[in-house]
Amino acid sequence: MCSGRVDLAFILRAFSNGTDGVCVIGCWPGECNYATGGNYHALNMVHLCKRLLEHIGINPERLMIDWCNASEGIRFADLMNNFSKKIKELGPLGKSEGIEKDKLSSRLEEVIKLVPYIKLVKKDKLSLHLDNVEEYKDLYTKEEIEQLLSEVVSYYIDPEKCQACGICRKRCPVEAISGEKNQIHVIDQDKCIRCGTCYESCPPRFAAVRKIIAEPVPSPIPEEERTIVRKGKISDSIGR
Repeated sequence: MCSGRVDLAFILRAFSNGTDGVCVIGCWPGECNYATGGNYHALNMVHLCKRLLEHIGINPERLMIDWCNASEGIRFADLMNNFSKKIKELGPLGKSEGIEKDKLSSRLEEVIKLVPYIKLVKKDKLSLHLDNVEEYKDLYTKEEIEQLLSEVVSYYIDPEKCQACGICRKRCPVEAISGEKNQIHVIDQDKCIRCGTCYESCPPRFAAVRKIIAEPVPSPIPEEERTIVRKGKISDSIGR
């Protein structure tokens, strides 16, 4: 498998499952077997992940990326032995960091949920191809990651304004919005990737989708209160 196929979520999930260290081995820079530069993408992603681990409280040395050709068996063995030695010195995940297992797992899960959002916000940087691999080390800063995770954007459908037109539901790329005809729509915050498609597609005359930055999202309206009663239907009922 190309190292460029290793997703940010794969690494974070490995740590969430209790893995003490993760090592990514790719083709040498400039020698991508698929001619896609996937190893440069992997290098970029790993350095972003190191900053995320640092923010969580995990020693970034628990994540390593290096290069090796298929014919370099001795080098591969040396890389694995050296990395294993380093992880043994660090000890079990969380122990040297001084973080309890449950607390560490909770922090990781919070960041894993934000992976699609992080990739959207950092898509320009993640697409960079720098010829000097050393430059990737300084591509992301600690302050940058802290700001990114402290200003997370969320979207919420205002039940007072939603007209159940269904446009946001149909355009949501991950089917995170539920709602039927004449029913106030609701965004599932656990599924939402915070892409803003609902916000951009909601008709201006309704302006029902709110953009919320670094604030808690209001609780969804109860199912039994989601039915929209049109004014015309109320008049018809009175007439009868």
